[in-house]
Amino acid sequence: MSQPIDNRFRRSAMSGEDEQAVAFRWNAVCVDCAPDNFDDEVAFYRELFGTEVAEREPRWAALQDRQSRMWLNIQANDWYVPPVWPEEVPAQTKMMHFEVRVDDVPVAVTRAVSFGARQAPHQPADRNLDRMRVMLDPAGHPFCLWN
Repeated sequence: MSQPIDNRFRRSAMSGEDEQAVAFRWNAVCVDCAPDNFDDEVAFYRELFGTEVAEREPRWAALQDRQSRMWLNIQANDWYVPPVWPEEVPAQTKMMHFEVRVDDVPVAVTRAVSFGARQAPHQPADRNLDRMRVMLDPAGHPFCLWN
């Protein structure tokens, strides 16, 4: 039987300091975008996940899901380069993507497009488009709608 993962970091006794426990709690993911995409990115994820804008600055916003207490942060950066999908090395590749479970993929595609997403031109040939679809957010980040 596997043991639960201990998410506490203990400072090494070898450093001469007393051992201390530090709890790590995941609370947010931050999505980068170009300054020109910032408002569209905030609006898109607010609509897609039904979150509220809890905090907002000119180049940073925190979207909160009050039920789960998870946050999605959006940050505008001058250096942002959108990822290419499918990957074409040496072009900028995605570093991560969201897997979004939905009840009905074709209906979810239509809704996501109405919020500002676009369907990725390339879809994996081995996937049923009624069960999984690769989408792109307003800043070009890929995400999957699936059931």
